[in-house]
Amino acid sequence: FKRAPGFMDVVAYTGTGSATTVNHNLTVAPEFVITKMRTDAGYDWICWHSGLSTNNTYIQLNYGATENSNSNPWNNTAPTSTQFSLGNWESNTSSKNYIAYLFATLSGISKVGSYTGTGNAINVDCGFTSGARFVLIKRTDSNGNWVLFDSTRGIVSGNDPYLRPNSTQVETTDEDHIGPLNAGFTVSAGSGNDTNASGSNYIFLAIA
Repeated sequence: FKRAPGFMDVVAYTGTGSATTVNHNLTVAPEFVITKMRTDAGYDWICWHSGLSTNNTYIQLNYGATENSNSNPWNNTAPTSTQFSLGNWESNTSSKNYIAYLFATLSGISKVGSYTGTGNAINVDCGFTSGARFVLIKRTDSNGNWVLFDSTRGIVSGNDPYLRPNSTQVETTDEDHIGPLNAGFTVSAGSGNDTNASGSNYIFLAIA
């Protein structure tokens, strides 16, 4: 990854312990925000994604749990083209140091989005021309692993090696969750809970 306007930005900030805003240089409103405390161990990766239910919902990159709305991580405020907001919570503990990774949709380069599982093959159009080289997916309405695919290890018709960011387990190589599609990627039929349970909600980040 490389910082670039409209695609990705990385911001270091210090928590205040009360509602605040953090400036960024993405130049557009972030659609996916990942935060992590750097000062102390034992704190979660706290994420916001435009495909979650509300501006006050979060999901944890280090857990397979559903989205959570039992706290106030983002001060109930959507990010803007210059700032993202924080409430008085784990992503904003007073005097603690944090890192934040911000992603947005940039035509032909990246896509932050969501889809609803059907159990059948789903073509996810990201606006690309040569397919996705990186795909991160998470079910949000129930428990399910984060699953991460890349074209170096293989996004092909058939089984695709993938990792689970919420697990220390080695890569899985004997399952078929996604397939190649010039416009983005295809979610495979019958791929199950983590990527394509019928009627379930999923968020994703794809990079061309």
